[in-house]
Amino acid sequence: MFSYRHAFHAGNHADVLKHTTLIALMKYLTQKDTALTVIDTHAGAGLYRLDGDYTETSGEALDGVFRLFAEHKVPPAPKKHAQAATQSMASQKAGPAKAPGSEALAPALQDYIDLLRSLNPQFAESGDPAHLKIYPGSPFIEQQFLSGRDRLKLFELHPTDFKSLTGNIEQLGVGRQVSVAREDGFEVLKTFLPPPARRAMVLCDPSYEIKTDYARVAACMADAVKRFATGTYVVWYPIIPRPEAHDLPRKLKTLATKAGRSWLNATLTVKSSKLTTDPDGEVKRPGLPASGMFVINPPHTLKADLQAVLPQLVARLGQDRNAGFTLDHGG
Repeated sequence: MFSYRHAFHAGNHADVLKHTTLIALMKYLTQKDTALTVIDTHAGAGLYRLDGDYTETSGEALDGVFRLFAEHKVPPAPKKHAQAATQSMASQKAGPAKAPGSEALAPALQDYIDLLRSLNPQFAESGDPAHLKIYPGSPFIEQQFLSGRDRLKLFELHPTDFKSLTGNIEQLGVGRQVSVAREDGFEVLKTFLPPPARRAMVLCDPSYEIKTDYARVAACMADAVKRFATGTYVVWYPIIPRPEAHDLPRKLKTLATKAGRSWLNATLTVKSSKLTTDPDGEVKRPGLPASGMFVINPPHTLKADLQAVLPQLVARLGQDRNAGFTLDHGG
């Protein structure tokens, strides 16, 4: 049960999609004066080393965040970015960077790169991805946008990741704004809905290492919408040759439609999902070829944000002619 470690997958193409979408959501939701409660059901360690043993062993970041810069080196950050490296991303007014020979980055993708710069000063100064060492998980991204009135509740069951998460959050010195608990995020979510100020965003992205996670996600979201219909619910899911994986977005669409709630589903495919054979005749699995983000009650701005981002992610992260994206919405 405790074999999954996100450190092996930090910075992969699924993280790029997930975190770019998360930034767009947080940027919009924290603009209002009313307090926001953010709940992360499967928080992980919160912060990762891209030059650590886990990440280097898997090599997944090479086809993810590092691939963003493979052909188009990101220009050094203007001085205002370097000076604001420790400031909240919510207060930064980042101008769109333009890589040599490329179009301007979509605002949400620019915000994602600026967040990476804020955690990696040498990368911010040089634009050289060799200096990109620290990668933020969803807890650090979420906290970057919070004001003093907002609250972030993090849950993680893995004993090692929970210990790392606790230590990483303590370094932020944010006091009671962020709470960390070693509990089952699926089960504990119901105790926090509805939130005191009647505004909440929930991110649910389990490992799906256990097949029952797919059913638990659907059941958890159905219960959450019943308890607090106006919350924003965000689900990351892998797209793999498994019936449960293909059924999950359909189940989420059905429950949102029955509840009369709007929804948005974005997917990013970077390569074929077919098995291949190497010269020695050994069958090779392709790894994760695609993933999706399903959002119930998305902000009205999210569709336009992703319409601008997704083609750029396909262009930069696509590995073969099967690369592409979909963006569907309803309600």
